[in-house]
Amino acid sequence: QVQLVESGGGLVQAGGSLRLSCAASGRTSSNFAMGWFRQAPGKERETVAAISSSGATLYADSVKGRFTISRDNAKNTVYLQMNSLKPEDTAVYYCAARSSGSVRYGPSRYDYWGQGTQVTVSS
Repeated sequence: QVQLVESGGGLVQAGGSLRLSCAASGRTSSNFAMGWFRQAPGKERETVAAISSSGATLYADSVKGRFTISRDNAKNTVYLQMNSLKPEDTAVYYCAARSSGSVRYGPSRYDYWGQGTQVTVSS
C-alpha cells in the first residue's frame, strides 16, 4: 500500500506560478511511476504529467513548456512546478502512483491516489 499526500495548491493570478508536492509513504515508491492529474468541475479527470522510476517524463499538450514534473526519491516526493498559469488550469490536482515503473497516460493506469489539492487561477 502507498499513501500519497498533496500540498501546495492555492489561489494565484494568471501568469503566476505554483509548486505542488506529493509526499509518498508505505511501499517503496521509488520503484513506482508517479503522475499528476487534474479534474475541473463537470469534466473528466485528465493526465497532466507523469514520471517513470528512471526519470522519463510525459506531459499533456496543454501544459508542455509551462509545467515540469520531477521527483526526489530520497525524500519520497514528487513535484509539479507550474508556471505561466492560466484560468483553464483551475482544477483539483491529484497525485497518483503506478505499481509499474513505466509511465502511461490515463488515470485508470494508476493504482494509488491522494486526496487532491485545489488550484485556482484568477484572470
